[in-house]
Amino acid sequence: MSALLPTYARSGLSFARGEGAFLFTEAGDRYLDFSSGIAVTALGHAHPHLVEALTAQAQKVWHVSNLHEIAGQERLGQRLCDATFADRVFFTNSGAEAVEASIKCARRYHFANGAPERYRLITFEGAFHGRTLATIAAGGQVKHLEGFGPPVDGFDQVATFDIDAVEAAIGDETAGVLLEPIMGEGGMREVPYRFLQDLRALCDEKGLLLVLDEVQSGVGRTGRFYAHEWAEITPDIMASAKGLGGGFPVGVCLTTEAAGQAMVPGTHGSTFGGNPLAMAVGNAVLDVVLEPGFLEYVAQMGLRLKQQLAGVADEHGEIVAEVRGQGLMMGLKCKRPNAELISALRERGMLTVPAGDNVVRLLPPLIVGEAEIDLASRTIDAACAALKSRAAEHA
Repeated sequence: MSALLPTYARSGLSFARGEGAFLFTEAGDRYLDFSSGIAVTALGHAHPHLVEALTAQAQKVWHVSNLHEIAGQERLGQRLCDATFADRVFFTNSGAEAVEASIKCARRYHFANGAPERYRLITFEGAFHGRTLATIAAGGQVKHLEGFGPPVDGFDQVATFDIDAVEAAIGDETAGVLLEPIMGEGGMREVPYRFLQDLRALCDEKGLLLVLDEVQSGVGRTGRFYAHEWAEITPDIMASAKGLGGGFPVGVCLTTEAAGQAMVPGTHGSTFGGNPLAMAVGNAVLDVVLEPGFLEYVAQMGLRLKQQLAGVADEHGEIVAEVRGQGLMMGLKCKRPNAELISALRERGMLTVPAGDNVVRLLPPLIVGEAEIDLASRTIDAACAALKSRAAEHA
């Protein structure tokens, strides 16, 4: 019997090594990895630049705590600010911690500006913001809240993409609005650009903060550095993580000068956030992602994948109802249980990720090539054909 708490429905697979877009078991079986550790291994497995950066830092210093200056933090923080809307950053270890910091930052902003009663955030049905008590309350999904007592107060959920519902929910205690530009766990649903633009305008009009959760959609995943850039808007606060560390735990809360000015010494902290190892890897990731032409390459590969998935959906309409997503953050809305397609793909050597709304997520590393995308399309086609054949046999 395992000593681990049984909180995961594990596949039974165990991997000994990885290379690029592939993982290998101890027996040498190869799997095409279109899960990327749930959008984490942005540059694939064993990327030489990341390996070099981590190895070099490991021979120097691992941890000193945030009681002292950490040069890698200063460098990575400045690079993130230079490449985004942000003026300030706070480093964490994970996406949930980055969202927690963002929530605290939004509340603290109003407190410092003479309105401590403004602490509530408007969130959206089907959202996912993490697994802490505050972030499951922000997500509002019963399956995540059940059994953990009364939800943390301060979140008001409204219907997805309904600007009138958002405006109606604004009250004297409202501090801001929190949402994902693409709802990953919620079924790879893209937030319409017009809705994001209307939301930005509404926040400006009402004196609210726009807080974006780009934990999954950021760091080049959609073909832009952050997904909100497609809508030509900027948030006041943003949470980022996953791909930023390329597989090493890194998260960050980014803010404008105004939104972050109330986070003074003693208001927040982290023992491990921004440690030298994480900063070395994060800087190495940006070396690649911010290289001229890299994001354009991601967009091109994303278009190739989307076109091929559309062909699969046309061929197998009994299995695939819809293709969703952007860039290399794609999803297949299924007509049969998504677990069936995920299992059929795994049997054929391809790894994917489930999502809400009966969706299969496809999250290849950003360095994926045409050959791997073509292989993925052929594998999905074969898996869908097999499911159709099984259904016919049982008809």
